Amino acid sequence: MRPVQPSGREAVQEVDVVIVGCGPVGALTANLLSARGVRTLVVERSGAPHGQPRAFSCDDEALRIYQQAGLLDQVSGDMHQPSRADYLNRAGRIFATIALSEVDFGFGHAALNFFDQPLLEQTLRAGLDRFDHVDLALGTELVTLQQDDDWVHLVLRDMATEQFRPVRARYVLGCDGARSTTRSAVRIPLVGASYAEPWLAVSGDVAPDAVRLGHTTFVCDWQRPAFVSPGARGSYRMEFMLRPGETEADMRRPETLARLIEPYVDPAGFNITRAVVYTFHHLVAREWRRGRVFLLGDAAHQMPPFLGQGLCSGLRDAANLSWKLAMVLSGAADPALLDTYETERRPHTVAMARTSVRMGRVFLARSRTTAWLRDTALRGVQVVPRVRRFVRHFEFKPVPAYQRGLLAGGRRDGAVGTMFPQPRVGIPGSAGPQLLDGVLGSGFAVLGPGVPSGGPDDPRWRGLPVRFVAVHPAGTPLADLPTPGESDRRVDVVDVDGAIGGWLRGHRADLVILRPDRFVFALAPADGLGHVARELSAALASPAAASDGEVVAAGR
Repeated sequence: MRPVQPSGREAVQEVDVVIVGCGPVGALTANLLSARGVRTLVVERSGAPHGQPRAFSCDDEALRIYQQAGLLDQVSGDMHQPSRADYLNRAGRIFATIALSEVDFGFGHAALNFFDQPLLEQTLRAGLDRFDHVDLALGTELVTLQQDDDWVHLVLRDMATEQFRPVRARYVLGCDGARSTTRSAVRIPLVGASYAEPWLAVSGDVAPDAVRLGHTTFVCDWQRPAFVSPGARGSYRMEFMLRPGETEADMRRPETLARLIEPYVDPAGFNITRAVVYTFHHLVAREWRRGRVFLLGDAAHQMPPFLGQGLCSGLRDAANLSWKLAMVLSGAADPALLDTYETERRPHTVAMARTSVRMGRVFLARSRTTAWLRDTALRGVQVVPRVRRFVRHFEFKPVPAYQRGLLAGGRRDGAVGTMFPQPRVGIPGSAGPQLLDGVLGSGFAVLGPGVPSGGPDDPRWRGLPVRFVAVHPAGTPLADLPTPGESDRRVDVVDVDGAIGGWLRGHRADLVILRPDRFVFALAPADGLGHVARELSAALASPAAASDGEVVAAGR
């Protein structure tokens, strides 16, 4: 990564992509694009990394995305993984529990993880140092933005020197948060609601012997709802709803803070690093794209915090859009591919936000009678084993799936459109089993025991960005398989837990074709590769992807 040093008289800088905003979503997007060779400029108003622990949690899908960016070990090393989340009533009685230690959605990582945002941002920005084709302009703001058929023309201002400089980019990504300058520049309105109830968020560092409540807990007190939890690196997070008439000045008084936190941590052993009042929103941009400008994260959507999915949704945006932009910029796909970004992401984001709202209604019962009815109903229905499992195993969380978009047939059909699991596989030359994504490559992947030995040389796949992964059953000696090279189009792995074979048998397929973001593009029998090649070529619809004349004719 090269820090940008603006000068007084500078020619127009030309890049593939400008990212406005270098919070977690912007920094991750920059890493994903740069890993694919995209020339990127990241613009951030702040001159120094953000020092406030605002975002707090991420899920297994988020960790899989960090893994895709090559930063899993760096990001996850200091995270806290809670074993459960309890819902308590005013009397301190548990009426529901999510047993997080028992939850496994199959994506290779823990279902819930708490992190320290300043450390996360530091790690993501450090990841940019791996690339010499990404620039980070700190202390720089977007002033104007105009676009034509081929370029987006920007004027940036260095906030320290007041100097302006022109930039032009093929695409601009607004990752600049709820008050997005990018969104304002292209005049895209937000639609939805803001909630009148203000909350006090308190973060700090706690001594181990000062912790009084050691589990993630939603305190469903109808007079004072609260959320409390241990966090990463010895931190503790607490949030309290304000009562009518209470002000931010009232709530931030030392004596008020001590009274609020006293049931959960010993105030004498708790060092407060942040105490702010905020309100939450359920807002979605009317559109997420205007020409060559895209919105991601809070710039595109904001949701209540009760599922902890605000940041996660922004990371999913980055994972969905980054590979598509890279393929379009390289000529491997038609620009129409970019239309699938909002088509795919919006329905899942809306479903996640609605689930968060429903969770809030459970959490925020505001009268004694309503709270009693809630507690009684939830305890009663959990007598039914299936309902108890639905709550205990977090099954009410919307599954990662796309209903329409870059899918075989254009729509979700059975497993097509869902996220593929990430089991462990044995790799020749490796010390032990590894997570699957590490061998899939950065493009599409054809996976299964039905991969033919001549797969990579099949002319029907010529020009398509695909790796072929031949899956061998558990017990196959790794010494019998060829050791893969980093650029090999075919690799061989052993299905050490039988998970891939079981998944394919369950869906009556010999092969699964995965997109770069690990969603299922298609299923196929062993003799169906030619048909899938034509479908994929037609879906990408680019000269590079359809370099073989017969494929073009068949695909069209």
